[in-house]
Amino acid sequence: MNAGGKRGDSRDWIQLERDGETGIESVHAHFCGHAYDPHDHDEILVGVTQQGLQRFNCNRSLHTSTPGRAILIEPGAVHDGHAPQAEGFTYLMLYLPQAWVADKLAQRGLGDVSTLQAAFRNTLTDDRFLTNAIVQAFSAIHHGEGRLARDQSLDHLLSQLSQHLCARPASLYRDSSSQMLRVRDYLHDGMALDIGLDELSRYAGVDRFRLTREFKKAFGLSPHTYLVRLRLRTARTLLAQGFKPALVASQVGFADQSHLGRWFQRAYRLTPAAYQRQCATVHSAQTF
Repeated sequence: MNAGGKRGDSRDWIQLERDGETGIESVHAHFCGHAYDPHDHDEILVGVTQQGLQRFNCNRSLHTSTPGRAILIEPGAVHDGHAPQAEGFTYLMLYLPQAWVADKLAQRGLGDVSTLQAAFRNTLTDDRFLTNAIVQAFSAIHHGEGRLARDQSLDHLLSQLSQHLCARPASLYRDSSSQMLRVRDYLHDGMALDIGLDELSRYAGVDRFRLTREFKKAFGLSPHTYLVRLRLRTARTLLAQGFKPALVASQVGFADQSHLGRWFQRAYRLTPAAYQRQCATVHSAQTF
């Protein structure tokens, strides 16, 4: 089904399905011009550009994907998207929940590399075996080909994907200020609250200007941008679970439903209601 939200171009479209048993979402989309504002996800994103040039910022670098290239984005990596050519681009993407990936990789003896402490060696790759695996798994989920097709294609995908994962150095966050780690945790704990910069600076024990500078150095985002991304990720999860947008807005800290809607649409190109409607169309285990 096509997206029910506002589009930047009449040729833009989004199709989304959600597998109820695994929690994996599949997205098939086409955009001309602007696609997404900067945002991030709790899930591991694996996708393939099908047509056109797909350009996006991720991990502080500008990337351009061409047809057949695989796109790999780890949880928490802020990225955007736009089409540099008039004809736009078409892509498919799988959103793999961290817990699901961790469980499957642990079963293979590969350990838990699905958390934020793991990264992909490259954001783009021309590994045709991985590309084929992504396309097969996407088809099985997006078109509801059945549990056996889904399970076998996902197993094959994980085998190919594991070759592109590498653990970040354990010192990554130790090198960051412990004060900033506490500030991050404070934002998570108080996500639904109206937190001010002075409050954060008092909690961290540093002035507000140094706080903003050090937090951005540690996490690549200002405290406010980090909080908005956190709220959006949480809202997306709650909407997929069936909670009403107005309730979700209040639970994650947006002023009201319209405030949530503005940010959500900028990040995901869908209104919260449209996203929730598409999540309700589930190729779940009960279908087969």
